[in-house]
Amino acid sequence: MIPEGWDLSGKRALITADDRGWTPFLASGLAEAGADVAVAGDLSSGVVQAAEEVRKQGKKALEFVGDLADLSQIQTIVHEVNKSWGGLDILVNGAQTQLNKPLLDVTESEWDILMSLNVRTLFLLCREVGAQMLHQGHGRIVNIISGLAQRGLINSVPYCASQGAALQLTRSLALEWARGGVRVNAIAAGWLDTEDLSLNKPTEDLLARFLPLRRLGHPKDLAPLVVYLASDACDFVTGTVVSVDGGAMAHG
Repeated sequence: MIPEGWDLSGKRALITADDRGWTPFLASGLAEAGADVAVAGDLSSGVVQAAEEVRKQGKKALEFVGDLADLSQIQTIVHEVNKSWGGLDILVNGAQTQLNKPLLDVTESEWDILMSLNVRTLFLLCREVGAQMLHQGHGRIVNIISGLAQRGLINSVPYCASQGAALQLTRSLALEWARGGVRVNAIAAGWLDTEDLSLNKPTEDLLARFLPLRRLGHPKDLAPLVVYLASDACDFVTGTVVSVDGGAMAHG
């Protein structure tokens, strides 16, 4: 049984996907709670797989494959969802890209590509979907960011900078739209055992020993929190960043 306030029946969600393999778990969680889910991302993002997981839960799904840094394509996605479902109640920004190399080796093109997806796309989606939510008088925005928004990491300057920007966008937007019925929160994910991590067993074991819970996370660890932050149960929660990291941030 879904707890009172967590039921997403009748809600319409849009989630953005990348190639890390997280999206099917998050989309399935939203659908299991009752939401219809539209999935948008590039060709490698598992859009089709995520939509299939939604349909397995008996809910409606829409699929959009394209460039999420392109304003016209974002506007088309929002228009098509509106045409099909009559509105949007939930936006989950889950698409990111990473870059791990010394700053002196980072090219302007690499910087621009990373910032385009991690910051520009986030801004555009919040603006385009948020305008509709404000018109409706309600909405939930959940931004999936990294714990590196709150701490530095060697050879990760562009990525950490983009995550810091996403964190402050979340907090500032939460203040700006608080009286419009739109709640804006973020989940700071730690090390998750996904396709993009690609660790050998000794490295994985070493990393797990750093974590108080002694294991890497899994995308399904994020799903219940995504559902909560997308639900009416979080009506008094906005501008909050919740860490799902096995206790990593507790190290300070």
